[in-house]
Amino acid sequence: MNDSNKILPLNRLLTAVAGRRAEGLQVVFTNGCFDLIHAGHVRYLAAAREEGDLLVVGLNSDASVQRIKPPGRPVIPEHQRAEVLAALACVDYVTIFDGDDPGALIEAIVPEVLVKGADWTAERIVGAGTVQRAGGRVVRAALVPEVSTSGIIQRITERFC
Repeated sequence: MNDSNKILPLNRLLTAVAGRRAEGLQVVFTNGCFDLIHAGHVRYLAAAREEGDLLVVGLNSDASVQRIKPPGRPVIPEHQRAEVLAALACVDYVTIFDGDDPGALIEAIVPEVLVKGADWTAERIVGAGTVQRAGGRVVRAALVPEVSTSGIIQRITERFC
């Protein structure tokens, strides 16, 4: 699959996912800003992919990131962030969403598995109820200690500004 074919608007994503489900594949979903992709992101996404057959990544749009992150974010524009995610072998599809959280996206996809980082308590995981009511499961993936986009930005700022 061409990497650009992995970046889909929601309507095309739903069609693609339905086709893959018809083949008997289990859909895994995760989401995030994925600004300045680092080893923590790559390990997290690889771990998410291991939870099923097909990994869908919901990517916060630039407008969404600007609302939920500190000023100056995102560093990388949404279409470039999507391109980088799509180039990862463990990622099957990427879709960009504008909401502050992925609730509506999860309700549309209803993945068999929802993955979030272990820094999210079970009660705070948006979409968990939707997935569990449909018979799916929620997985909290381990994080890479001391690796974060905010930390990278802070180190760059301290060294070069």
